[in-house]
Amino acid sequence: MAFVYIVRCNFNEPAKEQAWNDWYSGPKIKQMLAKPHFRTCQRFQLAAGRGRDYLALWTLLSPDAFKTKEYTSDWGFFDWSPYITDWSRDLFDGGNAPEAAFGVPPKGTLHIVSFDGMNAEEANADRDAVAPSKPDMLWLPVIGLDRHTPLIGLNPLSDLAPDRSVSNGQQSRVQEAIYRPICGLYTAD
Repeated sequence: MAFVYIVRCNFNEPAKEQAWNDWYSGPKIKQMLAKPHFRTCQRFQLAAGRGRDYLALWTLLSPDAFKTKEYTSDWGFFDWSPYITDWSRDLFDGGNAPEAAFGVPPKGTLHIVSFDGMNAEEANADRDAVAPSKPDMLWLPVIGLDRHTPLIGLNPLSDLAPDRSVSNGQQSRVQEAIYRPICGLYTAD
């Protein structure tokens, strides 16, 4: 069984943004993958649609990853914290999907549908309305941490899908976005 840990945020200091991305996509990922239960990580940047500018997708062996002394004594954005806005971290049940199901190739994209600010009943109703047009979406229920969205839809795609449309309608509370990878898929040793 896979658990999917998703961190979403914006970064508000353009002059430091590349340095932050270098740190997060390098030393930060290596630091976290050395902790118990952390298996993979890949980072993404918003390419189209509505959502936060950055998304990190981690797979875990267990929700206990957040209870270890290795995690609790050494986590966060450290010196970068003043520049991080709209930060959320949610833990999802990945069901029987293997870790590899969440990886995106360098020229691929990650299609996301989230239901931020909704309760579970509202999110499930909206998912039921959009799901028929998204048959390949993996729908994951939230099981812990901040619980910004009651569920999330993920669809890793092998191509850039430039013609893939996403709903940008401001009337809808459903957030739909396409993210492009900004690093490869890292795997714990």
